[in-house]
Amino acid sequence: MHEHKLIVPRTARYYTLGTPSRQTRNLWVVCHGYGQLARYFLRHFAVLDDGATLIVAPEGLSRFYLDGFSGRVGATWMTKEDRLSEIDDQAAYLNLLLQELLKQLPADVKVNVLGFSQGGATVCRWLASGTVPCHRLVLWAASFPEDIDFETGKSAFNNLPVDMVYGTKDEFITPESLSRQQQLMSRLGISPQIHTFDGGHTIHPQTLIKL
Repeated sequence: MHEHKLIVPRTARYYTLGTPSRQTRNLWVVCHGYGQLARYFLRHFAVLDDGATLIVAPEGLSRFYLDGFSGRVGATWMTKEDRLSEIDDQAAYLNLLLQELLKQLPADVKVNVLGFSQGGATVCRWLASGTVPCHRLVLWAASFPEDIDFETGKSAFNNLPVDMVYGTKDEFITPESLSRQQQLMSRLGISPQIHTFDGGHTIHPQTLIKL
């Protein structure tokens, strides 16, 4: 048996809050977590819609039923199956989306990238390519992926402000996992700003406004 691969066109879905214009000063690209859909995830960011900010929520390319064979549907960015191809597809998708958005915005717009939960690993892998014009990275209840290429990663994340945000009651965040994250980021020369809030595995509006 031989494995073959074929690159095909496909339809990617994304949602926006705000209207792109010459007055737009901030662009937020926000990537959802495992099993979420972009249109629901984007509602958490309504507090940023101030007339000068465009918020964009791309949706993972793979969808599935959350329970059995019908009912609610969620999306995922990738699984362990054929993961390298999935990572390449993610980067191509997000690059194309960002290029399309930047055509509609002022040249000096500030690009903020936020990854929540599984979306955090997705945006880190994307930024690690070193070709994304990002001004700030926010990892919210997210883990920095351990498969980052440290040689290219050091230059990609050099001088990039990074914020880590998590709820003190988040069941997925442990002292051990935080320690591993800090060690990993240190290898990349990243010294993140840490922000916490009283809550679980979710987006906290008041903390988002402070950021």
